[in-house]
Amino acid sequence: MKGSGQFRLLGERRFGPFLGVQFLGAFNDNVFKQALVILLAYQTASFTTMSSDTLQNLAQALFVLPFFLFSATAGQLADKYEKSRLITITVAIELAVMALGAVGLFMQNLKLLLAALFLGGVQSALFGPVKYAILPQHLNETEIVGGNGMVEMGTSIAILIGMVYGGWMITQPGWGVAGVAVSAMAISAAGIAISRFIPRSPAPEPGLRINWNPVTETWRNLKFTSQNRTVWNAILGISWFWFYGAMFITQFPNLSKNVLAASEHVVTLLLIVFSVGIGVGSLLCERLSGRKVEIGLVPFGSIGLTLFGVDLWLAAEMHATHGPQGLAAFASDPSHWRMLIDLFLIGLFGGFYIVPLYALIQTRSDPAHRSRIIAGNNILNAVFMVAAAALAIGLFAAGLTIPQLILVTALLNAVVALYIYLLVPEFLMRFLVWMLVHSVYRLEKSGLEHVPDEGAALIVANHVSFVDALVIAAACRRPVRFVMDHRVFRLPVLNFVFRTGKAIPIASAKEDAQMMERAFAEVAQALREGDVVCIFPEGRITDTGEVYPFRRGLTRILEQTPVPVVPVALRGLWGSFFSRAGGAAMTRPWRMRPFAKIGLAAGEAVAAAAATPEALQARVQALRGAWL
Repeated sequence: MKGSGQFRLLGERRFGPFLGVQFLGAFNDNVFKQALVILLAYQTASFTTMSSDTLQNLAQALFVLPFFLFSATAGQLADKYEKSRLITITVAIELAVMALGAVGLFMQNLKLLLAALFLGGVQSALFGPVKYAILPQHLNETEIVGGNGMVEMGTSIAILIGMVYGGWMITQPGWGVAGVAVSAMAISAAGIAISRFIPRSPAPEPGLRINWNPVTETWRNLKFTSQNRTVWNAILGISWFWFYGAMFITQFPNLSKNVLAASEHVVTLLLIVFSVGIGVGSLLCERLSGRKVEIGLVPFGSIGLTLFGVDLWLAAEMHATHGPQGLAAFASDPSHWRMLIDLFLIGLFGGFYIVPLYALIQTRSDPAHRSRIIAGNNILNAVFMVAAAALAIGLFAAGLTIPQLILVTALLNAVVALYIYLLVPEFLMRFLVWMLVHSVYRLEKSGLEHVPDEGAALIVANHVSFVDALVIAAACRRPVRFVMDHRVFRLPVLNFVFRTGKAIPIASAKEDAQMMERAFAEVAQALREGDVVCIFPEGRITDTGEVYPFRRGLTRILEQTPVPVVPVALRGLWGSFFSRAGGAAMTRPWRMRPFAKIGLAAGEAVAAAAATPEALQARVQALRGAWL
């Protein structure tokens, strides 16, 4: 992918060894867990008198319970100590856990196996805060989405290979159990070796005093995490995804055995398809988001999770009864392809949903408390996953079938998504903006690196159409506050976007002098607080395609708050449905050309002292060129 740092990171020490350790850890977890899942699903009677459905969900609850119990402590450790050393220690713990699991497999001892599963959850709980807090220390903001995408993709591939390998290994007669045990310990040893190459990551708060009481620290952690509402809501969204995923994945063994009448190898196929979908969706996030944290992808992902979850229920309910089938017979039957496509698309949209939320937490958290905030995320993830296991057990006790459980989960997702987007309209606003520039237009961007990553700046742009602000908002990495004509601000649908984005309506002194003064005061306050503000100095949308003279209000803003000014030119919007070419805008539906090409070009920032209206107008016109 030319111009993308996503794959270049693989060859760099600041990312490659960490991804290797993460990959081997996820791979090893799934070698062991898949072997155990298949044993419990297909040889339940050898271990216990419990039903297979109940045992599967009990095992899931045992694995995630340590995240609730120990994540708060893990977050403190990750903020207090150097992270590369912590990673080596946690991988060494993984080796000990795999050794205990090997003994349980050899002895066919359910208590030992469940103990190993619980301790594996403890190890993962310790690793979680380090895993997500280390990335912002080594990646810059333009790399963070791509880095998270690579981690999620690598994890998905590791899960895929681990499930295939563990599922195949445990079914081998005679030596399968020994193969799983030896492999798990060898992979942990390899992870310890690779962890030594991870560069040092200094502790953000080495003087932190550890509170070893998990109950009080967990409560304190959750209270602290909830103080940043944006981060807290992102954590709630991630936790819901883990609830959704746990409800689906935990049922795969019994879906295969009891609904599809398929062999244990089909369980692996279902998980592979789901994991590949997540991996592809995670990789696509960087491209779809323009290498910035684009939370507009989150509603897009949630829509897919519901639609294809409902379709999976329909496909499972319509599944024809037949005798037991092996992997080849199952995969070659076209009636099964719909379910496989649904699972792939659920994973794909899950990637769109989860990657921006993780990136949002990493970029909007205080670095000194980032590990503890991620620990708070892991605690809530665990609560939601345990709740998923409890709900599944309760629904099965009430007589629901696995397909019906899938339907309930998909419909719950729609309800929860609607609640989140009403609670945090920024998600929905960004979705509408993202949809505009990915369905109506194809946006070419250049020079946007001139918009500073930090601190105040004023963007000045030509005014071509009613969607100019949305195009600029979609292209810029940072949130932008727009100053716009009060009549445009009040347009239906667009008003929701502008209000949520904290746009500033303005009127001329002749129309409403008080509104004009309020607008100037609000602009000055926003710039003092370090925001990026965008104005359209022409004061009107062009009706000729040409740039009208820039007005003197620009000078007044810079006299009050001198900040760098970034000239920006919109190109290709003249003649579109939203422009005034040939008359009133939005009155000629035939001008709605899907994926029409438009452009946005930014020039070098101009110091406030040199930013006269005439000079800035000339720069904007030069950036626009002949492409109206």
